[in-house]
Amino acid sequence: MFREMRRKLQLLNEKESMEILEKGTAGVLALSGDEGYPYAVPISYVYSDSKIFFHSAVSGHKIDAIKASGKASFCVIHQDCIVPEEYTTYYKSVIAFGKIRILENESEKRAAIELLAGKYYPADTREGRTDTINEAWPRMCLLELAIEHMTGKAAKELMR
Repeated sequence: MFREMRRKLQLLNEKESMEILEKGTAGVLALSGDEGYPYAVPISYVYSDSKIFFHSAVSGHKIDAIKASGKASFCVIHQDCIVPEEYTTYYKSVIAFGKIRILENESEKRAAIELLAGKYYPADTREGRTDTINEAWPRMCLLELAIEHMTGKAAKELMR
């Protein structure tokens, strides 16, 4: 169903790909948007247990696209070092494909936002985190991308 990567010598193994997802702070979520145009949006995320979690407003282009089609891809660039004299970049990246859904269950939503909050503000107190989450809760939507296929790739110069 998913294409194999053409440049297999540049393929990162699953462990390296998961490490990139764990360490990254932002990526680009791609959805099928209005009138069949692709809709790609930069977004913060957290990776856990073969799933990627995002938070969102409760309405908007992203939510409409998810409701219209549950298929998505997500790309994270871990390294991008420009090497001008070689007319190239030394990069590492991951692309994940899967089904995205809006979390409806309150405990699933709470677990996802706790993961996100812990990643982006690990030094916050339990009370501070709970207060912040509770204040934003009515305006917050949580999303889950269940990964079905993932490829990591690195510049050939980094694979030597």
